Amino acid sequence: MTQIRDIMTSNVQTCSMSDSIEEVAMKMKNDNVGVIPIVENRQLKGLITDRDIVLRCIAEKTSISAKVSEIMSNQLITVTPETPTQEAARIMAKEQIRRLPVVEDGELVGIVALADLAVRDLTDDQAKIALSEISEPDENQPFH
Repeated sequence: MTQIRDIMTSNVQTCSMSDSIEEVAMKMKNDNVGVIPIVENRQLKGLITDRDIVLRCIAEKTSISAKVSEIMSNQLITVTPETPTQEAARIMAKEQIRRLPVVEDGELVGIVALADLAVRDLTDDQAKIALSEISEPDENQPFH
């Protein structure tokens, strides 16, 4: 059975809670990523996505010089390196998310994206199922 450690990205660029939104956006651009984990003292504190910047910064007219802690997501769903890939796909589908931070003892050790599951061509079309469920509209969420 494939585990998350077999497919996760372990060299993850991070920012701190005191970094500005502009600094994080520039890091996203330079690294060509859509999510940056926020870490303090090696502990995962939150995530910020390009979507967070659009919805919580630009749309709400928050200054780009504001601290990332003002708009980051801090209600996180995580997995461990030992989590089976099938379980990660199930979590992504259920929670309508495309990326999962991988933590051990609260420390960020990697990140796994839906694309990582798809590239592995997993059995039972796990990534396809997860993507189709993530892509389905959820009447409780105003944006998708």
